[in-house]
Amino acid sequence: MTTPSTTTSSPTTSASAAPRGRGSLGPIGLVLSGGISVQFGAALAVNLMPRAGALGVVTLRLLAAAVILLLVCRPRLRGHSRTDWGTVLAFGVTLGAMNGLFYQAVDRIPLGAAVTLEVLGPLALSVLASRRLINAVWAALALAGVFLLGGGDFGALDPVGVAFALGAGAMWAAYIVFSARTGRRFPQADGLALAMGVGALLMLPLGIAESGTKLADPVTIALGSAVAIMSSVLPYTLELLALRRLPAPTFAILMSLEPALAATAGFLILGQTLSPVQAAAIALVIGASMGAVRTQVGRGKAALPEATVS
Repeated sequence: MTTPSTTTSSPTTSASAAPRGRGSLGPIGLVLSGGISVQFGAALAVNLMPRAGALGVVTLRLLAAAVILLLVCRPRLRGHSRTDWGTVLAFGVTLGAMNGLFYQAVDRIPLGAAVTLEVLGPLALSVLASRRLINAVWAALALAGVFLLGGGDFGALDPVGVAFALGAGAMWAAYIVFSARTGRRFPQADGLALAMGVGALLMLPLGIAESGTKLADPVTIALGSAVAIMSSVLPYTLELLALRRLPAPTFAILMSLEPALAATAGFLILGQTLSPVQAAAIALVIGASMGAVRTQVGRGKAALPEATVS
């Protein structure tokens, strides 16, 4: 799954964060470690689903992550406007929906395929935000990759799982928008902690309805907490540290590698193999995502050479 992909840095920060020899391996290593943690956490969640169900796992993940983040951040509740609270509520609803849809998807289709379809959401957001013709090329490459992934007619994939993955992608795009807005209105990670609590409350009745007393099993709680740490708390922390030294565009390009990380986690933990055609499909989507991000970066540098990245 996915993680925050927006930040604000000054030109000086961006310049100092540019790769310079061995020093650049630090923040890049943090981002890659976070991505690996997210996808291996998702693989662990797939193994947990027979015990608690997809919605039950999402509920446990969000609840555990919310408790940890709220205890660590201790966000201030007073002094915020109605617009601030509206933003964080929307962010929380998006978080809950994104996670719920994604876990429904990986319950039906391979992890690598689910993340590949999900990444189309941020890719579409990038393409729509730009009016350059080259972005239509990146979109066409991504669609070709999705076409190949489904064997030409998606007959090899559960259509319901595909629909859930695409829905998760749409929520990921919305997540990026509301993450940026929340970050501007709340200090540090306070907004994220509050939004995580909203998402957890949103999913709680659904998780209880699907899993009931299974959610109270100590082993299930322990495994769900491990998923929360691997898929939420740890990667968010690693990325927060990395984004202090790494330009946001570089971070976004690294996020495009998530389908490959997901396919690797699916193979190592779940025994989900990829055919050569499916591997080529994932490569096309990764290439299209990286190309779209680099195009946006180049356009931003040409138009506003002194502007901050947000």
